[in-house]
Order: sequence, then C-alpha cells, then structure tokens
Amino acid sequence: MMDTKPTRNLALELVRVTEAASLAAGRYVGKGDKIAADHAAVEAIRLVMNTIQMNGTIVIGEGEKDEAPMLYHGEKLGTGDEPNLDIAVDPIDGTSVLANGTANAIATVALAPRGSMFNPGPFMYMDKIAVGPEAKDVIDIEAPVAENLRRIARAKGEQVEDLKVVILERDRHKGLIDEVRKAGARIRLIRDGDVISALMTAVPASGVDVLMGIGGTPEGVLAACALRALGGNIVGKLFPRSEKEAALGREQGYDLQKILTMNDLVSSDDAFFAATGVTSGDLLRGVDYFAHGARTDSLVVRGLTGTERRIISTHHFDKLNEISSIHY
Repeated sequence: MMDTKPTRNLALELVRVTEAASLAAGRYVGKGDKIAADHAAVEAIRLVMNTIQMNGTIVIGEGEKDEAPMLYHGEKLGTGDEPNLDIAVDPIDGTSVLANGTANAIATVALAPRGSMFNPGPFMYMDKIAVGPEAKDVIDIEAPVAENLRRIARAKGEQVEDLKVVILERDRHKGLIDEVRKAGARIRLIRDGDVISALMTAVPASGVDVLMGIGGTPEGVLAACALRALGGNIVGKLFPRSEKEAALGREQGYDLQKILTMNDLVSSDDAFFAATGVTSGDLLRGVDYFAHGARTDSLVVRGLTGTERRIISTHHFDKLNEISSIHY
C-alpha cells in the first residue's frame, strides 16, 4: 500500500473566490447593467484570490492591462509563494444572462501548474465540440455534423433523435443549426454561457448531450479544466475573425489547422475548477438572498482525483462586512 499523504486541494480554496464573485455580482441580476456586474465580480475575485498561497499568473483573463478593473492577461495573483500556477478566469460566464435575469450565469475560475494552460494569443474564438464521458473518444472536429451525432448517439446507446445539442444563438451558426436539425437531433439555443453548457454534457441529469459551434477560446480552456475531472472531452480548432487576426496568429507561431485536444487546452491532470451560480439554471442555483445573508451553490472539481463536490454555503453579511472591503 502506498504511503502517500493527501496533497493540497486548491479547488476548496477556489470556491471562496467564485462565491465572493457570485455574491458581489448577484446584486445586479436583472438590472440591465452587465458592466457593473462584471466590475463587482472582478473586484471580489481579485480580493479573495490574493489571499491564496500561490504564485499565480493569469493566462485566460479579460484582456490587456489598462485603466479598467479587468483581470488582465499576465496579471499576478496570490501571495507570491509556491506553487507556481496558471489561472483561467471568467468572472461572469453569461454577463448578458445576468443583466437580463435569465438562467445559467456563473462565476468561474480554474488553476493548473505553470505552463500547462493553452494561451489563445489573439484568437478569441474557436470551433469546438464538448461531450460527456460516454462519448469522449468518438468526437472529431473535422467530421461532418451528422457523423459526429451518429457516433455520440452510438456511444451513449441512444438514437440521434434522443440527443440534445446546445448551440450559441448566433448568425454564424445558421448552417450548423440546419445540419443538426437535418440529422434529427434536438437543439437548445443559448444566448451566452458556453462554459456551463460544456459542463452539462458531463452531468447526466442536465439532459444535455453535446455542445457544438464557435464560442470563446478562453471559455474552452476553462471547460477543459473541469471536463478533465468530470471525465468528458472537448476538442476544437482556432477560428480567426479576420485575415488580419489569422496573419497575426501565424506570425506568433499558431497553426490554424491544428486540432486542439483536451491535452492541448490543459496539459496537466492536476487542474482545479470552481463555479458558483449567480442566476439559477440547469446545473447550479443562483444566489438566494435572505435577511442579512445569502446562500450559494457551487461545483468544485479536481482533475488529479476526479473528485466532484457540490457545496451549498450560507453567508452572513454582518460578519463578512466586518472583515471584507467588498460590501456584500
């Protein structure tokens, strides 16, 4: 029997980060101001993340450093001590969803060893397919849509007509939507939130079988960190928005024809992921406020062990406000 001590589970520290972001942004649900909501989440994430014993660098963030409060690429977070980690963060996956008060807005953060996360460079979009454990070995980003759906259905012991496919509701997906309908699968169109949709493919109770289409590259990296632990898979190809972006990427050494596997998006099993609901949805409940406090619902996963936790937390604002510069 191996005499190995349990290693530090940073996911249990990350959940404090996403809870803080959710509590801060939750005050803006349905108020139509996604910028204010994102600002509140960013400030909460930065505050709590800087208390974690780590030397973290943002690889997946919100943009370049400027006067805005964004969590920018290259920003250092944590106490500065080891371990040395990459950070992927989406303060609010679904800012428009939050602003409109509709379902499935989440706060999400992931960590992995330094150098193990894919740096998207100038490419904000990628064509991707995400699935759960049963179909993880059968998807092919270069295969026709109908062929992928047949493979996924066969792997799950179902008919194509049984499958539910999540697709971002965008003009660019008209052809994809037509192909999925022609193949016979059901479709769920979403306005935002392809991180949570990718996760749902690996949660049988969600009723979602596959995520398809062109979405965010940063969101693909975040989803990969979670799907490693949940046993699913995500593959993709970079999708330049213009020839200028494509040329810039080629100059920086990116291969636009390369198929990005799970290992390309995050190469280490020792990845950590946390997400907390802001608005209630298929996988997580949103923030529930009560007199002087609130409850949050979070999903926490660890790639090294495959452990998945659901954490329901009760927060007391009178106590939090005594020790935090964020007013909840």
